[in-house]
Amino acid sequence: MKKGTAKKASEESIAIIGGGNIGQAIARGLATSGKFAPGQIIITRRQAGLLRHLALDGFVTMSDNREATRRAKTVLISVLPQQLDGVLREIGPGLIPGRHLVISIVTGATTDEIASQIKKKIPLIRAMPNLAIVIGESMTCIASKTASPREIEAAMEIFNTVGKTLLLNEEDMVPATALCACGVAFFLRSIRSASQGGIEIGFHSDDALLMAAQTAKGSAALILEQGSHPEAEIDKVTSPRGCTISGLNEMEHMGFSSAMIKGITTASEKAAKLYQREGRER
Repeated sequence: MKKGTAKKASEESIAIIGGGNIGQAIARGLATSGKFAPGQIIITRRQAGLLRHLALDGFVTMSDNREATRRAKTVLISVLPQQLDGVLREIGPGLIPGRHLVISIVTGATTDEIASQIKKKIPLIRAMPNLAIVIGESMTCIASKTASPREIEAAMEIFNTVGKTLLLNEEDMVPATALCACGVAFFLRSIRSASQGGIEIGFHSDDALLMAAQTAKGSAALILEQGSHPEAEIDKVTSPRGCTISGLNEMEHMGFSSAMIKGITTASEKAAKLYQREGRER
């Protein structure tokens, strides 16, 4: 648990159906935050042996999705789009109205599509965290058509312990996936590029990566902590005929901003089709 964390673990259990990279990151993040103790977090994977390292840390690991659902009140589905229908067939019969809350982080799958398969009045919440959840710095967007304000608040409380949370209309969840979930990779690639530039101008790779990553962290903190606009901060470091404006202009000539924008819009278009194409077309 993080130093100074005083949060008390809840008395309820959460089942994470799908212990891949994101599922494991969520489990680690929730345990670190103190919202749940490791023993209250159930993680499933077809090959449960691949979760042995989590079991050694006190998490409950298994391959039985039905059993995990039976033990938990909150069921978080974290599987690939093409696996969703099979998972819903497994856990659907065991979901109990008035007891269970289902949170799906499956890309492209709407709450209406999930509800049509469960066929029970189960509150459904769609969420999209990102990989930074493992260190408590996720940007998680959530949406729901069927959950009550109390249930939405409960879901937001879960994700607020591991970053920032924003409530959206469901039609905005696919774009949010591109900007926030895919966005982690986009920003990491920009840090990698900056570090490679640092190597090109004479720094050792480890030093260049540290310098680039800390600079990126500080730049983001300027926006988040001061509430300013990026261009306002850019103006503070671009003097006439200076090196910063020269570098920025060269990047723009090479398509820096347009490439980032196009990458986000392309990811959004692909995300919208993932469940429809891979989950429905047999």
